[in-house]
Amino acid sequence: MTTLAVIDGSLRTEERAHISVFDRGFLFGDSVFEVLRTYGGRPYELGAHLDRLGRSARGMGIEMPIDARRMAREVERGLGKAANPESYLRIVLTRGRGPLHIDPRTAKSPSRVIIVSPLLSLPDDLYANGVELTSVRFGRATDGTRAAGAKVSAYVSNMLAFWHAREQGGYEALMVADDGHVSEGNSSNVFVVQAGEVLTPPLTLGILPGITRALVQRLAGALEIPFREAMLFPRDVERASEAFLTSSLREVVPVVRFDGQKIGDGLPGPITLRLLEAYRRRTQELTSFP
Repeated sequence: MTTLAVIDGSLRTEERAHISVFDRGFLFGDSVFEVLRTYGGRPYELGAHLDRLGRSARGMGIEMPIDARRMAREVERGLGKAANPESYLRIVLTRGRGPLHIDPRTAKSPSRVIIVSPLLSLPDDLYANGVELTSVRFGRATDGTRAAGAKVSAYVSNMLAFWHAREQGGYEALMVADDGHVSEGNSSNVFVVQAGEVLTPPLTLGILPGITRALVQRLAGALEIPFREAMLFPRDVERASEAFLTSSLREVVPVVRFDGQKIGDGLPGPITLRLLEAYRRRTQELTSFP
């Protein structure tokens, strides 16, 4: 089991994976990133993740130093060298080094880092028993800016929200904006089921356009499960018959409690489980070999 990095195209061991302290990603969180996993040793939805990385970079005004095809080759090179049964991948693009000044225009030569690490398996009871969400008031650093919806490394608000949720006994924080609307989880997209219909907050709120979110929407269509974007509030989560989270690492996670109260009958719901099963079938189909 191996952890390594590919930094600006150069393979590095974990011990030698260094980047300058003058890099703006370190100094200001001035970077964008993607997280994904492998199935059968193959990076899942890599093209979609690299497309989103490019959109995030454009939103932040960071120039992509290489094209997606070359970035994909570097990912494959790192995976091949690590040779883990399954891997966690984190791809980071920073604005690069520059003088100690807040002006982003002073930086030159964006840096790219691909981290490959063994994928840690998640406990089965996460899916069999479900999890609890804890509501947390928050504001994203990119809200109302040109970078709204970008996956940026300035993750302090998400980190503190997660910390608060765990202190309250929750698994994940449900981010609630100042006007009371539900946004997303601290590291996930969130969905509720009402009267057999799947509802999720709209992308126009500046939430992350999740790769798994989009796939679940397509799977719902294939299963003829009604699906639509809608403004949601904590009361909608409380009154839901089911709820679930999605992320690239965790797939589809049932939510059975919210702020200490049961959702529905307090068990993973049938629509959630159908979507989880369909998602896993999809990953098996795309990663199987003839």
